[in-house]
Amino acid sequence: PPPSPEVVRAMLIDTVRLLADHRNLDPLEPPPPVRPELVELGRALSFDRILGGNRDISCMTCHLPSFAMGDGRSLSIGVGGRGLGPNRTHPEGEFIPRNSPALFNLHLSTQFFWDGFVEEMEDGSISTEAGDQLTPEMQAVFEFGALSAQPMIPVLRRKEMRGFGEDNEVAALEDDDFTGVWAALMARLGEIEEYRTMFEAAYPGTAFDDMSFAHAANAIAGFYVSELTFIDTPWDRFLKGDNDQLSDSALRGAKSFMTIRCMLCHETDQFDDRNNEHHNAALPQIGPGLGDGPGGNDDFGRERVTGDPAHRRLFKTPPMRNVELTGPYGHAGQFATLKAIVVHYDSIDNRLRDYDVSQVDPELRGTLLNNFDEILATRDTILIPVTFDDAEADDLVAFLESLTDDAARDLSHLAPATVPSGLPIDK
Repeated sequence: PPPSPEVVRAMLIDTVRLLADHRNLDPLEPPPPVRPELVELGRALSFDRILGGNRDISCMTCHLPSFAMGDGRSLSIGVGGRGLGPNRTHPEGEFIPRNSPALFNLHLSTQFFWDGFVEEMEDGSISTEAGDQLTPEMQAVFEFGALSAQPMIPVLRRKEMRGFGEDNEVAALEDDDFTGVWAALMARLGEIEEYRTMFEAAYPGTAFDDMSFAHAANAIAGFYVSELTFIDTPWDRFLKGDNDQLSDSALRGAKSFMTIRCMLCHETDQFDDRNNEHHNAALPQIGPGLGDGPGGNDDFGRERVTGDPAHRRLFKTPPMRNVELTGPYGHAGQFATLKAIVVHYDSIDNRLRDYDVSQVDPELRGTLLNNFDEILATRDTILIPVTFDDAEADDLVAFLESLTDDAARDLSHLAPATVPSGLPIDK
């Protein structure tokens, strides 16, 4: 007689445990606690539109608690937008060229943005597009490595936060005057007594007038680490010994994930790339692009950072923790659901050619770039041959859903009631 369902499940549990052990997978550990004064400063700064050049956008406009710290869109709408999340519009139809990345468990990452242009180098220094304007003195303030540098960057970009126009002293500066932009934002903050008090409480012994924007960015990072670490998942509890945490489908999906090449890229406890390598996963190109290619509407990914044509169309491997909550998926939000992006990896070349553009924001459907041959010419060779059927895809999705911490499903408590500037809060 065939083995009973109980025996089949027990065998599956043993197999998944053996595979996880072979892959050296462990439950995630929480970061060290962050001092409350730094967290509260970071919370205020994250939600305060005062960091937007035109005072119309905050960090959290594209990272909304109501959308799992994303915005529910394929591509974000930055400066000049109206409304929030999927309902946000821009009078001239302008989009940020890339999807808004998730903010969970960032203390475990050493590289940020889809092309990895903020990264911690082997010697511990931090490389960003700001070059030597991010001084050693600024880096000395950072308590969270490259994560502390990450908030230094969006405020520099006109379409993301810095803005345009007359009544905007930040926009009036030269585009390469990063030092000036950071100083102007600190001057703004310094005009508000409550911010001076909060900064000096967060950094005891340092006067506000001796601080730089690095102190602001570091506080935002501290807020992320303290408030956006979500690691109590069925998968973690399973790894700690509780066999009842995973459904049969999730167990089958875990087995598949660890045996059909997913872990060649998603290889850590967080299921991102151990060495911060970048990959061409044959994702289609939609949106305005970044000025690359013959029409200027392509995105060359990692090549934009390294200048190496061998890195063209390579993108960061995103971590899979809480991924169920953070769609759309892909560097340009090309896939509306977890199932859609999982299925993309089945016979990947054919899937790219058959891509269904109807799943992206309606305004973006006409921007699909028909450059499939060029994408596939440098598609990562480790992605072939991978094939699986619809039932296996459902199992993979069930496994990925087991990486969700239920506490991350409702983040409405993260936004402060007010911010020191008195400006409206996006949440």
